[in-house]
Amino acid sequence: MLVGVPSEIKSHEYRVGLTPGAVREYTARGHEVTVQSGAGEGILAPDSAYIAAGAKIAATAEEIFASADMVVKVKEPQPSEWVQLREGQLLFTYLHLAPDPEQAKGLLASGCTAIAYETVTDERGALPLLAPMSEVAGRLSIEAAGEAMRRSEGGAGILLGGVPGVQAGRVTVLGGGVVGTHAARMAVGLGAEVTIVDRSIPRLRQLDELFHGRVRTRYSTLETIDYEISQADAVIGAVLIPGASAPRLVTRDMLKNMKPGSVLVDVAIDQGGCFETSKATTHEDPTYVVDGIIHYCVANMPGAVPQTSAAALNNATLPYGLALAEQGLDALHSHSIIGAGLLDGLNVHKGQVTSKAVAESLEMPFIEPETALG
Repeated sequence: MLVGVPSEIKSHEYRVGLTPGAVREYTARGHEVTVQSGAGEGILAPDSAYIAAGAKIAATAEEIFASADMVVKVKEPQPSEWVQLREGQLLFTYLHLAPDPEQAKGLLASGCTAIAYETVTDERGALPLLAPMSEVAGRLSIEAAGEAMRRSEGGAGILLGGVPGVQAGRVTVLGGGVVGTHAARMAVGLGAEVTIVDRSIPRLRQLDELFHGRVRTRYSTLETIDYEISQADAVIGAVLIPGASAPRLVTRDMLKNMKPGSVLVDVAIDQGGCFETSKATTHEDPTYVVDGIIHYCVANMPGAVPQTSAAALNNATLPYGLALAEQGLDALHSHSIIGAGLLDGLNVHKGQVTSKAVAESLEMPFIEPETALG
């Protein structure tokens, strides 16, 4: 199979779909890989590194989209990209379609087959291709909160870890999954007072054991959320419903109970955000203020640390990408763990939405992926 890797064009996105090490795995198995010139600059990988790994270099993205049997990216295709996709072509990347009807329409019109990293599953029903970026984003969320809390940035001027004799900052984490766990790990490491709110009591038990009592755990109710955000200096939005739009846990009316200059970090922004007042921002202009509350809603947080995040992402996606390169759509019929996971990752095929969560969020017709594939 001919695999194409275009440069990422989303604002301040420095990751790349395939690292030179991943390319070497593809070419060692007899696949052709074409990489757009400069695609690896964000991870400090020059074209020569890709050539050494066996790739060919294309001057433009147009060459990639025109020739590739499978396009491997990181972020969702932008308007200039989805119009270049075609029927019979595989797209393997993050999509986050639920809050993005225009992209969904573009992919449906193209006739391509689009498999979303964020809905691929493993044998436990977990999300193995989302997990590494959730780990990165969770850890970055605390760094982002700490910076936004500085008085020079418009925050209240609180040091998350405090100092002897001065109370540490208070962090409330909404969601006890991968993002929330790693956010809490970073915040605890800095010495902050941390509360994790989740609606799963078994998960709260796990977190209590994991942190040996160093975090408070609270069952998620409206009353709990309202109280905990009123006490917090930083709130991390870390909720996820796979493939679907994130639930809005904090309304604008609830902001009036929060401390002036406190910070909301919405890690769920790729799925529409879990705060009513959230809107996507960029690394270039990451924050804005609503009712005295600082909002950090960067939609591609891991893009800020591309050497770490691109390596972690490639480690996770490689076996799935190789299966697609070797078997094409037959990989989804293979009855293997990887095949079943890829089937769950199928979001769009030949003009049809094949993810129930996406279809429900966008109010579009849904077709079972097995039926769509025939």
